[in-house]
Amino acid sequence: MIRSILARAALAGLLGIPLAASAAFPVIAVYKTAECGCCSEWVNHLKASGFTVTALNVANPSDYRAKGGIPDALGSCHTGMVNGHAIEGHVPASDIKRLLAEKPKAAGLAVPAMPMGSPGMEGHRKDPYDVLLVRSNGSTTVYKHYN
Repeated sequence: MIRSILARAALAGLLGIPLAASAAFPVIAVYKTAECGCCSEWVNHLKASGFTVTALNVANPSDYRAKGGIPDALGSCHTGMVNGHAIEGHVPASDIKRLLAEKPKAAGLAVPAMPMGSPGMEGHRKDPYDVLLVRSNGSTTVYKHYN
Protein backbone atom coordinates (compact mmCIF):
# COMPACT_ATOMS: atom_id res chain seq x y z
CA MET A 1 0.00 0.00 0.00
CA ILE A 2 2.70 2.49 1.01
CA ARG A 3 4.77 1.47 -2.01
CA SER A 4 1.80 2.22 -4.27
CA ILE A 5 1.30 5.66 -2.72
CA LEU A 6 5.00 6.48 -3.00
CA ALA A 7 5.13 5.25 -6.60
CA ARG A 8 2.12 7.41 -7.49
CA ALA A 9 3.68 10.44 -5.80
CA ALA A 10 6.95 9.91 -7.67
CA LEU A 11 5.16 9.52 -11.00
CA ALA A 12 3.06 12.63 -10.38
CA GLY A 13 6.24 14.58 -9.57
CA LEU A 14 8.01 13.38 -12.70
CA LEU A 15 5.04 14.37 -14.84
CA GLY A 16 4.73 17.77 -13.16
CA ILE A 17 1.30 16.95 -11.75
CA PRO A 18 0.47 18.30 -8.30
CA LEU A 19 -0.14 15.29 -6.07
CA ALA A 20 -3.45 16.66 -4.79
CA ALA A 21 -4.72 17.01 -8.35
CA SER A 22 -3.55 13.55 -9.35
CA ALA A 23 -5.42 12.03 -6.40
CA ALA A 24 -8.54 14.19 -6.62
CA PHE A 25 -9.75 13.62 -10.18
CA PRO A 26 -9.44 10.79 -12.69
CA VAL A 27 -7.56 11.25 -15.93
CA ILE A 28 -9.55 12.72 -18.81
CA ALA A 29 -8.64 11.37 -22.25
CA VAL A 30 -9.30 14.03 -24.92
CA TYR A 31 -9.65 13.00 -28.55
CA LYS A 32 -8.98 15.92 -30.88
CA THR A 33 -7.34 16.87 -34.16
CA ALA A 34 -3.76 18.15 -34.11
CA GLU A 35 -4.71 21.36 -35.93
CA CYS A 36 -7.44 22.60 -33.57
CA GLY A 37 -6.27 25.43 -31.30
CA CYS A 38 -9.49 25.69 -29.28
CA CYS A 39 -9.19 22.01 -28.34
CA SER A 40 -5.74 22.70 -26.91
CA GLU A 41 -7.12 25.69 -25.01
CA TRP A 42 -9.87 23.50 -23.51
CA VAL A 43 -7.20 20.99 -22.44
CA ASN A 44 -5.33 23.87 -20.76
CA HIS A 45 -8.57 24.87 -18.98
CA LEU A 46 -8.96 21.33 -17.63
CA LYS A 47 -5.36 21.20 -16.44
CA ALA A 48 -5.68 24.61 -14.73
CA SER A 49 -8.77 23.24 -12.96
CA GLY A 50 -6.83 20.32 -11.47
CA PHE A 51 -7.43 17.55 -13.99
CA THR A 52 -4.78 15.32 -15.46
CA VAL A 53 -5.34 15.18 -19.22
CA THR A 54 -4.13 12.80 -21.87
CA ALA A 55 -4.60 14.62 -25.19
CA LEU A 56 -4.69 12.30 -28.18
CA ASN A 57 -4.59 13.58 -31.75
CA VAL A 58 -6.88 11.46 -33.91
CA ALA A 59 -8.07 11.63 -37.49
CA ASN A 60 -11.78 11.66 -36.63
CA PRO A 61 -12.84 12.75 -33.11
CA SER A 62 -16.48 12.05 -34.02
CA ASP A 63 -15.70 8.32 -33.82
CA TYR A 64 -15.12 8.80 -30.08
CA ARG A 65 -18.31 10.85 -29.74
CA ALA A 66 -20.24 7.89 -31.15
CA LYS A 67 -18.44 5.43 -28.86
CA GLY A 68 -19.37 7.62 -25.91
CA GLY A 69 -23.07 7.64 -26.81
CA ILE A 70 -23.29 11.31 -27.76
CA PRO A 71 -25.59 11.96 -30.75
CA ASP A 72 -24.04 13.67 -33.78
CA ALA A 73 -26.49 16.56 -33.41
CA LEU A 74 -24.68 17.49 -30.18
CA GLY A 75 -21.25 17.37 -31.79
CA SER A 76 -18.35 19.72 -31.33
CA CYS A 77 -14.66 19.57 -32.20
CA HIS A 78 -13.37 17.20 -29.49
CA THR A 79 -14.54 14.47 -27.15
CA GLY A 80 -13.26 13.66 -23.68
CA MET A 81 -13.75 10.42 -21.80
CA VAL A 82 -13.67 10.24 -18.01
CA ASN A 83 -14.95 7.48 -15.71
CA GLY A 84 -17.17 6.04 -18.45
CA HIS A 85 -18.71 9.40 -19.35
CA ALA A 86 -18.26 11.25 -22.64
CA ILE A 87 -17.56 14.99 -22.46
CA GLU A 88 -18.40 16.58 -25.80
CA GLY A 89 -17.17 20.05 -26.66
CA HIS A 90 -16.29 23.02 -24.50
CA VAL A 91 -17.76 21.85 -21.19
CA PRO A 92 -16.52 23.84 -18.16
CA ALA A 93 -14.38 21.86 -15.72
CA SER A 94 -16.76 22.75 -12.87
CA ASP A 95 -19.56 20.86 -14.61
CA ILE A 96 -17.33 17.82 -15.14
CA LYS A 97 -16.47 17.87 -11.42
CA ARG A 98 -20.17 18.05 -10.59
CA LEU A 99 -20.87 15.10 -12.92
CA LEU A 100 -18.16 13.05 -11.23
CA ALA A 101 -19.50 13.90 -7.77
CA GLU A 102 -23.18 13.30 -8.54
CA LYS A 103 -22.62 10.18 -10.70
CA PRO A 104 -25.89 10.38 -12.67
CA LYS A 105 -26.84 7.54 -14.98
CA ALA A 106 -25.96 9.29 -18.22
CA ALA A 107 -23.74 9.02 -21.28
CA GLY A 108 -22.13 12.35 -20.37
CA LEU A 109 -22.19 16.08 -20.94
CA ALA A 110 -22.22 18.12 -24.14
CA VAL A 111 -21.84 21.71 -25.25
CA PRO A 112 -22.93 21.52 -28.89
CA ALA A 113 -21.11 23.56 -31.52
CA MET A 114 -18.44 25.97 -30.27
CA PRO A 115 -20.08 28.85 -28.37
CA MET A 116 -18.01 31.98 -27.86
CA GLY A 117 -17.14 32.50 -24.20
CA SER A 118 -17.07 28.80 -23.30
CA PRO A 119 -13.74 27.37 -22.03
CA GLY A 120 -11.29 27.32 -24.91
CA MET A 121 -13.44 29.73 -26.92
CA GLU A 122 -12.76 32.88 -24.93
CA GLY A 123 -12.57 36.11 -26.84
CA HIS A 124 -14.25 39.47 -27.27
CA ARG A 125 -17.74 38.02 -27.32
CA LYS A 126 -19.54 35.87 -24.76
CA ASP A 127 -22.64 34.06 -26.02
CA PRO A 128 -25.12 32.29 -23.75
CA TYR A 129 -24.95 28.49 -23.93
CA ASP A 130 -26.17 25.35 -22.21
CA VAL A 131 -24.30 22.37 -20.89
CA LEU A 132 -26.52 19.38 -21.62
CA LEU A 133 -26.74 16.16 -19.64
CA VAL A 134 -26.99 13.42 -22.26
CA ARG A 135 -28.89 10.35 -21.15
CA SER A 136 -28.05 6.88 -22.41
CA ASN A 137 -30.99 7.01 -24.85
CA GLY A 138 -29.65 10.25 -26.40
CA SER A 139 -32.24 12.55 -24.81
CA THR A 140 -30.97 15.66 -23.05
CA THR A 141 -31.75 18.02 -20.24
CA VAL A 142 -30.08 21.33 -19.38
CA TYR A 143 -27.41 20.64 -16.75
CA LYS A 144 -26.32 24.26 -16.45
CA HIS A 145 -27.04 27.47 -18.34
CA TYR A 146 -24.39 30.15 -18.88
CA ASN A 147 -25.18 33.77 -19.81
